[in-house]
Amino acid sequence: MTAAASSPTDPGATPTIARSLAPDLARGGMLLLIALANVHVYVYGHPLGPRGYPTALDSADQAVALLQMTLVDGRAYPLFGLLFGYGIVQLAWRRSAVGLPAPAVTKLVRRRGAWMIVIGLAHGVLLWPGDIIGCYGLLAVLMAGMLVRGTDRALITTAIVGVVVVTLLNAGSGVPMPGEQNSFLPSMSIENPLAAMAVRSVEWLGIGLLFQSIGVFAAVALGAWAARRRLLDEPERHRPLLVRLAVAGIAAAVVLGLPMALMAAELWTAPPIGLIVLAGALHTVGGYAGGIGYAAAFGLLAIRLAQRGGPGPVAHALQACGQRSLSCYLAQSVAFVALLPAWTLGLGNDAHLWQTALLAIGTWLVILLVADASERAGYRGPAEILLRRLTYGPRRTPQPA
Repeated sequence: MTAAASSPTDPGATPTIARSLAPDLARGGMLLLIALANVHVYVYGHPLGPRGYPTALDSADQAVALLQMTLVDGRAYPLFGLLFGYGIVQLAWRRSAVGLPAPAVTKLVRRRGAWMIVIGLAHGVLLWPGDIIGCYGLLAVLMAGMLVRGTDRALITTAIVGVVVVTLLNAGSGVPMPGEQNSFLPSMSIENPLAAMAVRSVEWLGIGLLFQSIGVFAAVALGAWAARRRLLDEPERHRPLLVRLAVAGIAAAVVLGLPMALMAAELWTAPPIGLIVLAGALHTVGGYAGGIGYAAAFGLLAIRLAQRGGPGPVAHALQACGQRSLSCYLAQSVAFVALLPAWTLGLGNDAHLWQTALLAIGTWLVILLVADASERAGYRGPAEILLRRLTYGPRRTPQPA
C-alpha cells in the first residue's frame, strides 16, 4: 500500500479545467475595478473633496470622477466580498465531498483566514494600508461557522443588517474633510520610508482591517447565499434572474451614485449638509447593488462564452487573472507603490485623476497578460501557492509502504 498524495483536508488544487468559469471571469474583471478604486488614494499634494477625491478638477478629471463614482467607487469591494463568500462555500463543498465533516471544514476555513490576516498585515505594513486580504481573513475567522453551516435565514439577516450598518457608517463620506489634509492616507505624503511604514501600520489596522470588515461582511454573507444556489456555477439555470440582477443592479449603482458623483466631479457645489448625508447613504446602497449587478453580468458572459464553445483569448486572460486573483491583487500594489508615494518615486504628488486612471488600466492590462502567459505555461499564482502551503502544509508525495 502507499500513502495518499493528498488527504481529505487537502484534496489538491482544483484543476483549472474543473473550475467554474463565471467566478473566475468576475474576479479577473473585479481587479480592474479594484485598481481604479485604489489608485487615486495614492495621490497627495492637493485639497480633498468627497470620498477622498481631489478638488479643483479640470474637465478630464471631472469626467473620470463622474465615471468612477457611479461605476467603480464603493462598487468594487462589495463585488470582491460577494466573490469571497462564494469561494468559501465552494471550498467547503469540495472538502465535504472528500469526506471532511462540517466542524473540520469550519476549522479549515478559520485556519485559512488566520493566514490571510498574516498576509494582509505584511501587505498593509509594507505596501498598501488599504489592504483587503486581512479584512477577508478576519471575516473568514469570525464568520466561518455561519458560512459553512449557517442557515439561509442567518445569511440573509446578516446581509441586511450589514447593509444597514455600512449605509449609516458611510452616510457622512461626502462631508468635506476638515483642515488642510492633502492626502486621504497620510502615509502617502511621508518621504521617510520608516516613518511612512509606522503610519501605514496604524492605517492598516484602522482602515484596512476594522473599517473595511464592517463595510463588506454583508457582501460575504450574500455571496455565500448565492453560492448555495450555484448562481455562478450553473448560470444557465438562472439566466432570467441573472438578467434582472445585472440590469437592475448596475442601473441602481449609476442612479444612486449620481448625486455623490456630481459632488466629487464639482458639478454640484455647496449642497446642503442634509443632502450630502443622503447622497452618501444612497451611494453606499448603490455600491451593493452594483456589486450584485456586476457579478450577475459575469454570469451572463459565462453563458454566452459556453454557447460559443468556450473562452476566446480575452476571456481566457480574464479567467487566468481570476484564478490568480490574490497574486494579481498584490502585484497591483507593487506597481502603484513603486511609482506614486512620496517615499518612493513620488509621482503621485498632485497627479491628475485621468493620469492615475490610465496607470490603473495599464497596470491591470500588464498583469492580465502575465497571468495569461502563466496559465498557458502551467504556472499557478505564487501567492495562491503560499496560502495553500500555509493552510495545509507541504503536499505529501506517495511513499512505499
